[in-house]
Amino acid sequence: MRIHDMNAPLIPRGYWYAALGLVAVMALILLWMGRPAICMCGEVRLWAAAVNGPDNSQHLADWYAPSHVIHGFLFYFLGWLCLRRNPPGDRLLAAVLIEAGWEVLENSAWIIDRYREATMALGYTGDSVINSAADIGWMMVGFALARRLPVWATLGLAAGFELLTLAIIRDNLTLNVIMLLAPSDAIRAWQAGA
Repeated sequence: MRIHDMNAPLIPRGYWYAALGLVAVMALILLWMGRPAICMCGEVRLWAAAVNGPDNSQHLADWYAPSHVIHGFLFYFLGWLCLRRNPPGDRLLAAVLIEAGWEVLENSAWIIDRYREATMALGYTGDSVINSAADIGWMMVGFALARRLPVWATLGLAAGFELLTLAIIRDNLTLNVIMLLAPSDAIRAWQAGA
């Protein structure tokens, strides 16, 4: 059985409505947790380029958007492994549920403090709700790409995103996971430019 299908049928609208419902629930939880709806600057921007600035993780896209696309690749593969007999819409909902759960966890005091302690994100205060919703959108883009593209193209895109962000911001999904789970002083110093 193939992992991707260029001619895969569209996922029915009901699944997309359910996915949007999950995003809305996540947004309500984040608002309840005290997360700001939009950037405290009062603007909603398409792109925030500064990694260590106050706009990072506050707008629709930033240098961490590629890592969310990669989440979509990974969740598509996980769904293919674990929910192969289920319709693609079930796999999409599972991916959205996992990503929404991560967004809630990522914005908990525990993870925010962990980022500050273990990574180069010293001033990180968490995401705005619109950024978290956009991150789920980026994940869905990755899911859709993985569903349609050959495995080699998906892997190539993932590697390209990882190398691009590594070269430009000295961070990527791989380093993010390493630094959250097993922080390294050498990686932290390199990321800080020391």
